[in-house]
Amino acid sequence: MEVPLEKFVPDNLINDPLIKSSLYEDKATLFYYDEQNPRNNRTISAPHMITIMLQGLALDENDDLLILGAKSGYIAALAHKLAPKGEFIILEANSEIAKITANNLKNLNLDDNITIIVKNPLLGMPELSPWQKILVTGAIEQTRIYPLLHQLDQNDGVLFAPIGPEKVQTYTQILRQNNEFYGKKQLPVRFSHLITQVELEELELITDFDDFENQENVHKEAFVSSPISSKINIKYTENILEEINPERQKLVHTVDKEQRDFIISILEDSINLAKNLKISGDNDFIIETLNTIEENFENLKKSKKKFELKIKRLQNELNQIRSYCLMRKDLEDRDPSNPAFNDQKFKIVNSQINEINHLINILQGELSRIQTYYKI
Repeated sequence: MEVPLEKFVPDNLINDPLIKSSLYEDKATLFYYDEQNPRNNRTISAPHMITIMLQGLALDENDDLLILGAKSGYIAALAHKLAPKGEFIILEANSEIAKITANNLKNLNLDDNITIIVKNPLLGMPELSPWQKILVTGAIEQTRIYPLLHQLDQNDGVLFAPIGPEKVQTYTQILRQNNEFYGKKQLPVRFSHLITQVELEELELITDFDDFENQENVHKEAFVSSPISSKINIKYTENILEEINPERQKLVHTVDKEQRDFIISILEDSINLAKNLKISGDNDFIIETLNTIEENFENLKKSKKKFELKIKRLQNELNQIRSYCLMRKDLEDRDPSNPAFNDQKFKIVNSQINEINHLINILQGELSRIQTYYKI
């Protein structure tokens, strides 16, 4: 009751009397309607199904969660209530759904805690792994989960997914301990297919410009097909999860002045480095500086849990800035005499500066939080 479902359904649908009158009934709620291809219609799962998802994830308060398929952001918002100190990232291939979701999260002031990225969900986010929890919200074939399982935390990481063909699946909970995987088949379900095709227009959410040439093939190579790693041996059982994954003992972290000052110094250095990015027009300098900032983030990783640092969010911003460097280099390697060159370069640089500003804001927020809540 703390998360209003109606805030996750667009106005054009929420005003439909049939949808509005049945919002809190135990059935799926339509939030995305594709008139040209109804097969692409998308719903927010029924309350009983969402309850099963959240229970199957067994979230701790500081778990990082990767959600594959946005579901309008509603499930992520509910999960955030259970893991308020964790970092959440949603991968969504449909740009319209991603925009709807981003707007929903912003309106509820959840955009600082939950990030949505337009990307083929089947790829996961190996660059930001390990993930304590991964939730798949659409039908997925067994072979497609193997790359995702490798991204789980080796210490009781959990993936929960409707596994099977498109008509009927089995919602399955898989737990990782070191390199052993234990599975429990929960119940038969019927989910729509997980959208994985990323089209050119959907990349505008990331790149924020329309006419950057030759990006279609680059992104299709990266996003359209999912890598299938070698088969993983999953040991299916009825009770192993209850036995080896009891409620974790809450750890009490002690923080000393040296630890706190070390974190503060890294954050301050990263802020200064990021500010230098804004005033430099040298692409090579920007890339070199990004590498230095990334080294800083690596040093912060060991303190992520203790200081509740938003490392994944920071790394994701860094990756966005780096992608604009690659786009700019690709553009400059072409014919600069092209009349559209300056306009395209301006769009890339402007978008990159916006991301740098966002990175600085996150860093400053983390710095202020550490200075305020970890006084010695």
